[in-house]
Amino acid sequence: MVPTDFKALIQRFYQLQSERVETYQLFDEGHEAYLRTGPHYDFDHYRQLVHEITLAFNGISKEVLDIKEKLHNEFDRPALSEHMDKLQSRERQKLEMTAKLQLARQRAQDHPEDEDCQEHIQEIKQEIIKNKEALSEIMQDFKYDSEECD
Repeated sequence: MVPTDFKALIQRFYQLQSERVETYQLFDEGHEAYLRTGPHYDFDHYRQLVHEITLAFNGISKEVLDIKEKLHNEFDRPALSEHMDKLQSRERQKLEMTAKLQLARQRAQDHPEDEDCQEHIQEIKQEIIKNKEALSEIMQDFKYDSEECD
């Protein structure tokens, strides 16, 4: 019975990561729609989107932390919980960078003459790419370590 529970926990973790990806897509699409309402932005609609996205990310993070605790305490898999700690930290950074990128995009749209805006956008995009690469490495390590005892 225990291996099935372990596998179910791992599967749920992967589902949550997929939900994060989908939530980011909704966030990006919502921000694009918001930018199209400029120069008189529909901030109320966007604020509602941010609220919903925040709730979704908080729910995902809470469940990931619950899984992390179970892996550590019930299944004695500290390496997996450590990967999840690193992942949570990187996901937090990714969300912060995504918000910075959205602000930079709006600034660039509002000030098309400011060439520094485009440069700033590219810098943030590079940071996000590096972060995604780090997330991918963590996920690979997690996958390897979770299959180790199968």
